[in-house]
Amino acid sequence: MDVTSTEAGDVRDAVRVCPHFHAAVELIGKRWAGAILWALSERPHYFAELCLAVPGVSDRVLSQRLRELEAEGLVVRSVEDGNGARPRVSYALTDKGHALRPVLRELHAWAGEWNANGRSGRSGVRRS
Repeated sequence: MDVTSTEAGDVRDAVRVCPHFHAAVELIGKRWAGAILWALSERPHYFAELCLAVPGVSDRVLSQRLRELEAEGLVVRSVEDGNGARPRVSYALTDKGHALRPVLRELHAWAGEWNANGRSGRSGVRRS
């Protein structure tokens, strides 16, 4: 078989993935990032609350993901005076992060349907 042809058609006709879309999917799809964004879509959380909202994530990975999401402008970190105690750090979505809420809601709905229909594993390839 020629490199420029496949079973489905000519490789030159392949749809290229938009680099902006790819970067966004890679960011949201990083382990725990989607769950963190989902938790923050409801309201701001303190670090300890996020640990409870996203079971299984380690403190180290949660800190790392929050830093990455902050660097991308999706999350803002706020340090509050602890009134003599240790300062409290909270995290909230920025306007850019809030713009993801409809996407997260749709993904949440799709995941519920997908899992409810017993499709939690890989199935055959669907071709249009």
